[in-house]
Amino acid sequence: MVYCFDDFVLDPGRRELRRGDDLVAMEPQVFDLLAFLIRTRDRVVSRDDILAEVWGGRIVSEATLASRISAARSAIGDSGEAQRLIRTIPRKGVRFVGEVHEQADAVQTPAAVSGAQAFDGPAIAVLPFTNMSGDPEQDYFADGMAEDIITALSRCSGLAVIARNSSFIYKGKAVDIRAVGRELGVGYVLEGSVRRAGSRLRINGQLIDAASGAHLWAERFDGQLDDVFALQDRITESIVAAIEPTLELAEGERRRATPPLHPDAYDLLLRAASLRDAFTPDSLAAAIACLDQALAIDPACAPAMAAWAYCQALRHFQGWSAPDETYRTAAVARAWQACERAPSDAQVLWMAAFAIWNMADDIAPARELFRRSLAINPNSAMALTLSGWIEIMAGQPAAGRAMIERARRLNPRDPRGWFAAGALAICAVAEDDLAGAIRWAEIALAQNRRFAVALRVLIVALVGTGEMSRAGEVARQLLSLEPDLTVSGFLERIPFPAGMLATTYAEALRAAGVPP
Repeated sequence: MVYCFDDFVLDPGRRELRRGDDLVAMEPQVFDLLAFLIRTRDRVVSRDDILAEVWGGRIVSEATLASRISAARSAIGDSGEAQRLIRTIPRKGVRFVGEVHEQADAVQTPAAVSGAQAFDGPAIAVLPFTNMSGDPEQDYFADGMAEDIITALSRCSGLAVIARNSSFIYKGKAVDIRAVGRELGVGYVLEGSVRRAGSRLRINGQLIDAASGAHLWAERFDGQLDDVFALQDRITESIVAAIEPTLELAEGERRRATPPLHPDAYDLLLRAASLRDAFTPDSLAAAIACLDQALAIDPACAPAMAAWAYCQALRHFQGWSAPDETYRTAAVARAWQACERAPSDAQVLWMAAFAIWNMADDIAPARELFRRSLAINPNSAMALTLSGWIEIMAGQPAAGRAMIERARRLNPRDPRGWFAAGALAICAVAEDDLAGAIRWAEIALAQNRRFAVALRVLIVALVGTGEMSRAGEVARQLLSLEPDLTVSGFLERIPFPAGMLATTYAEALRAAGVPP
């Protein structure tokens, strides 16, 4: 049953309040209160009636009850002064006094959407967080936590996020995650809980593969109640930063394990991402081949354009590109085309920015593209890492380090953490902290022995500390990755706007035995 009044439609089954074609945002308890008042509009409902229906008989403060009634009025264009639709009867209770028309509606429950059409790409539902505190006052925090995560996840490129009004129909219910996946048509589900002990809050979150029920990621967050909103923001950004690369890896593995007979452009884009992250000469070449196929199918696909340019940039700084440098012109052109076609796609912007920085004749616009990307999605650990790296290379080590440290705080388990460690090693060299540079370079190489950036900066730091024998060993490792490497070719290939850093690199590489 749906209820129509004024120009509003309240649908309890879908947990939606609409005004015309617009969806009105409401907290779950406010929605429950409004639905209860409309359903019992033939009488005055008492405070005890409301507590029994909306809070399950639990006692809440007068201030809490008054705030929910005020929010319900606000949602439907009423106020405490006018009381045009929701009227307070002194010492008696509250009554909905507007004229209501009822009409049947066929779609009422989660089961009604069973077998929802699956999304082409990765899709996630964020379930309402469970309030484990036994304190109904914390419901607002648990619900707000889930809502903030939904909003932040919606900024992630290529990720479909189920709207709050669909995922919140499971509030207060024991659910089978696999059933949720089928009903909402998603491959991933995020669930969590909130627990209060005195002035402390503990929040648990876990990401689950909806097809298998397997846990992909889990984390616990602790904080003080005295700054609830700051804690909420910190948890939201940490969860979003962790989920983005986790989903990308999981989706890539899923696609690679089930090769389709006729891959489409999006499928090829995901396969390319999985190959790219393997980070070998052959895997990057295969990733570019996948993206060539994707662009043959959909020549206007901006994510494929940006990914193609980004993969070329990875090969470029590793020294794995062909001697014919026409790829540079093509990569820069595709990077700009991608930005023009998808100016609000954060991932397109940072991938294009990295390609332009590494391969364009005019590299200055790359920094602005990074800024635009981070304005759209400030919680992308990869965008923060690469932007910080570029700031360091541009002679701004303090600003660059701050970005990379934030990326590491947001996602301490990032599977591509070797990028951040390598960039921090360069930052340490720029700040004349050679011991720190050695430490960060070794951390990067422990995760990826093929990362040429870390090998080069380790040589610089070792020469600077007088460890010439070891510097020579690392130089031989570098030359095994890039047999044709020369110092002059390296300086022509890699942008060094900070001239002193270029001189430091050139002198150290020559001293370690890299051909001039």
